[in-house]
Amino acid sequence: MSKFIFTSESVSEGHPDKICDQVSDAIVDYYLENCKTPELARVACETMVTTNKVFIAGEVRGDGDLVHINNKHIDQITRSVIKSIGYEQSTFHWDKVNIDINLHNQSPDISMGVDAVGKNEEGAGDQGIMFGYATNETDAYMPLPIQLSHQLLKSIRNKRLNSEVTGLGPDAKSQFSIIYKENKPTGVHSIVLSIQHINSYNTDDIKQIMLPVIRDILPNGWECPDENILINPTGRFEIGGPHGDAGLTGRKIVVDTYGGVCPHGGGAFSGKDPSKVDRSGAYAARYIAKNLVAAGVAEKCTLQLAYVIGVADPVSIFLDTHNTSKIDNKKIVDVIKKIFQLTPAGIREMLKLAKPIYQKTSYFGHFGREDEGGDFFPWEKLDKVEEIKRLF
Repeated sequence: MSKFIFTSESVSEGHPDKICDQVSDAIVDYYLENCKTPELARVACETMVTTNKVFIAGEVRGDGDLVHINNKHIDQITRSVIKSIGYEQSTFHWDKVNIDINLHNQSPDISMGVDAVGKNEEGAGDQGIMFGYATNETDAYMPLPIQLSHQLLKSIRNKRLNSEVTGLGPDAKSQFSIIYKENKPTGVHSIVLSIQHINSYNTDDIKQIMLPVIRDILPNGWECPDENILINPTGRFEIGGPHGDAGLTGRKIVVDTYGGVCPHGGGAFSGKDPSKVDRSGAYAARYIAKNLVAAGVAEKCTLQLAYVIGVADPVSIFLDTHNTSKIDNKKIVDVIKKIFQLTPAGIREMLKLAKPIYQKTSYFGHFGREDEGGDFFPWEKLDKVEEIKRLF
């Protein structure tokens, strides 16, 4: 269509599903940080939250002091995550919540197919397909609807934690509908924000607080009619967090990626160490797509990688440049194979993934953003642009 509206949503760090993602990734970081050989750490960790309850399950493997699972440390990590989000409600409090830990050692049937023992290459941790995407419609090479949805919630979070706004809870959702003409974003059609608040606030109070924040993150010169800015459209959002809705790890995979603009392989990221190609393969695909677009090979592209458990190299690489490139896709794929390491061990080394960086990825999306310290995640680097240009 020459003109259309596309919508994406995001959720805050206090959304029940995002609490679970952060707990699971904090456990991944714990194993990567404390194993003597981080490359051999294995974590597949799922978390569930509900009223004053956290349930943790999964498989792990460590060395040294982490050969045995330390439930006391896992408990402390979980409470620290909940406290950092700001949950001190009677129905979900970091100090009073009941935590049930059910972690056990990784199955040897999986490890024998993954570890690089008696063979040349470490195999993929599972079969699966992963997608990466990039577009030149924003400076971050991300679709604008998901970028704005993340930016609004990140701005609210910062203001809440710095006490610039008061009376708001950690649970929130945002949604931006963007007008496109000839595949370029040209304006905002509508904005939705649902945010938890204290009992004494009404919808008008929330609007007075939030409208300046919303307008501040819009691109220069862009406006959205007030009647199209819907804030707490049900009228109230006092009961939030795990008491209002149970949460699970891995239920916000579209929020985590590209807001629905491109396909998703189906595998979630959080709670998985980098041997799991659900995670590392998706990071590699984004890294490739972003560098291709930044090099001018295409205006946007979607890349698919496919893996088989226990096998190192991807079984297929598929590229779609959406009719925005003058270069044959086969030639682009040949260049991808020359430049990028796509075995699990190669991806881990190429992107330095055996580091405890994952809790920071688990809210406001895994792509197109800086971490809390102001540094870009390694798969967001544009260090292959000149090499790509040279080969073309």
